[in-house]
Amino acid sequence: MDDTLQTARRVAAETATAAGRLARERFFGGWTRREKGNRGDWVTDVDLKADHLIVDRIRQHFPDHQVRSEEQGTVGPESDWLWYVDPLDGTNNYAMGLPVYGVSITLLHRRRPVLGVIYDSPLDRLYIAEKGKGAQCGEASLQVNKGDSLAKMTVGWIQGHQVGNDPAAGILRQLMDRKFKRVLRLWAPSLLWCMLARGDLDGIILYNSEGENLYVGLLMAKEAGATVVDYQRNSFTVMDPEPYLIACHPEYKEEFLALISDKREGDARDVCTEGEG
Repeated sequence: MDDTLQTARRVAAETATAAGRLARERFFGGWTRREKGNRGDWVTDVDLKADHLIVDRIRQHFPDHQVRSEEQGTVGPESDWLWYVDPLDGTNNYAMGLPVYGVSITLLHRRRPVLGVIYDSPLDRLYIAEKGKGAQCGEASLQVNKGDSLAKMTVGWIQGHQVGNDPAAGILRQLMDRKFKRVLRLWAPSLLWCMLARGDLDGIILYNSEGENLYVGLLMAKEAGATVVDYQRNSFTVMDPEPYLIACHPEYKEEFLALISDKREGDARDVCTEGEG
């Protein structure tokens, strides 16, 4: 396993960097886009080229591993080893000329993330996390910020595409707006996780958002010292198709969970009021 991870770390780092540089070179023009889905999202030819670049290189070095990429779906035989690839996290930002996008690659072993690489393309920063070995950006080790009070915190919000205008999600976002100094939505989740890991963000609340860029972020956060638990207080361990998670410095776990409880109590009061009517 150690030999596999050593090779995988090198391949993922080199490949993510190559794909990210491709996106950066094309950022100011020379790419095409088309609509993806029915919610106004975009996919560009850069997504597709970067996706093929990454998947082909992984398959070249690890033909027995399975790869699941955003643009190609599942490739390769079923295996204990599974790669997740998001070749252009933040495509909508990219397509509107906003330089907030990157590449994320994750390797899971038996449904548990063991290696994660995120390349911040515009800033040319490479983040790497390996299970039990910490998280780094270049030569610098990453550590989550202890923060101050909730009222002084900036936190990230991540929700899945399928959430849409879910009333419960809306209530939780409104509660966050009242409790925290600022709530940040980047539409490039992997970069939010990097911000948390390096201490520039105080926490993340995730609402039913499973995808190619999730597990790299969770590994990055945990290896930088964050607590990652679901809304029922269970520690994150393996893949979950419908994750509801909080991530923050361990000393603030109870305060973040209390906020989730406040939201649930509000839901219960709403139900009782409707029943009385």
